Amino acid sequence: MAAVSGDFSKGKVSVNILRLGLPMMLAELVHVLYNIVDRMYIGHMAEGGTLALTGLGICFPLITLIGAFANLFSTGGATLATIARGAKEDRKAERIMGTSFTMLLITGITLTVLLDLTAPVTLRWLGGNEETLPAALGYFRIYVLGSVPVLISLGMNPFISAQGFPKIGMITVIIGAALNILLDPLLIFTLGMGIQGAALATVVSQTASALWVLGFLRSRKASLRLNGLHLDRYELKRITGLGVTGFTFKVTNSITQAIVNIMLRTWGGALSTIYIGAMSLINSLREIMSLPNGGIVMGGQSVMSYNYGAKLYPRVSRSIRFMFLSGLAINVVMWALVMFIPEPLIRIFTSDEQLIAVTIVCARIYFGAFPFMALQQSGQSTFVALNYPRYALFFSMLRKIVLVAPLTLLLPGVGLGVHGVFWAEFISQVTGATACFVTMYMVIWRKMK
Repeated sequence: MAAVSGDFSKGKVSVNILRLGLPMMLAELVHVLYNIVDRMYIGHMAEGGTLALTGLGICFPLITLIGAFANLFSTGGATLATIARGAKEDRKAERIMGTSFTMLLITGITLTVLLDLTAPVTLRWLGGNEETLPAALGYFRIYVLGSVPVLISLGMNPFISAQGFPKIGMITVIIGAALNILLDPLLIFTLGMGIQGAALATVVSQTASALWVLGFLRSRKASLRLNGLHLDRYELKRITGLGVTGFTFKVTNSITQAIVNIMLRTWGGALSTIYIGAMSLINSLREIMSLPNGGIVMGGQSVMSYNYGAKLYPRVSRSIRFMFLSGLAINVVMWALVMFIPEPLIRIFTSDEQLIAVTIVCARIYFGAFPFMALQQSGQSTFVALNYPRYALFFSMLRKIVLVAPLTLLLPGVGLGVHGVFWAEFISQVTGATACFVTMYMVIWRKMK
């Protein structure tokens, strides 16, 4: 009952992590369905499915950027609120949560205005051309109208799970995903809205999720209650100081996606549209493959943060060990699926034979070192959970900015051609993830033992 009551200092560490992590994993699975279902329907449109899928891929960097701001205020906020709860400082935890909510609301309104105004220029710069830009604009200009509910549903849901209510957090995502699954075929095909219908379905679904989150956090069931707008400058500094890690990871991922699209358009030649579409499908596969380990990591973070606040360091060590070993086993299974049976997975999203053939080759390169990501995920999440923001920020930037981005620009020109874009990810997974894990062991894990 420890995980249910929110007291993670009791019971087996592995059981606490799984009780939190499994519902979070399911919630993440359902959340991924927002975008996955969109891509499934869009990719199988009778006319222009491949172009629409490529247009959606062009939007990815901006969609990732919006999600980055959810990480900025939720990752640090939820972690600090959990540490405060472990130290029995519930009022402080509520101040932290209120500050996070206020910043999410302000940021969502700002992003809605700025991104809508700059969308035509930005999407063209990200790889759009006369063929793909209409689809990209049609999707993104509707999607961006849902920036506020997207940030609230993504940014405030971690505060529910961190209080020991993972099932409530799971329902948040299920509500939105169920609506999205129902609305997609209605809007895309029945009403003939095409890719714009997919965007509208996502906005409506995220709005429903946001209302559910706010309703719970303001109810008497919540251990920490959201009491309106609040802005504590001291807590904001701490929230962003820790949340900048997740934010930087998302932003650098957005930057990398932009560079990738540009390089694919440059080196793909007559098949540039196909290669950008292939990267869109690879991003879909990556979201699916990262899900199981993501749930374990999120559960492990909450358990680590609570026990760190309670000064129960051996339990922190056991949390790290369980998170790493289970994550490694999961990633090996995911890797084997993509290496040996990729075609059935790719056919979920498209029936275009040329796109399928290109994606199989590129996916085997891109995910060739995927087991190493267990090192990155366990190391990075430990830095965040125990409030080591500088290390977390450095290794977040190392893999994407220091390694992936320069390699993406360099490798195509040294004989690898367009495939060099995908080899950049392979190399970064091996080197960046190993450096992150070894540093976490030297700085934190051996001391926790």
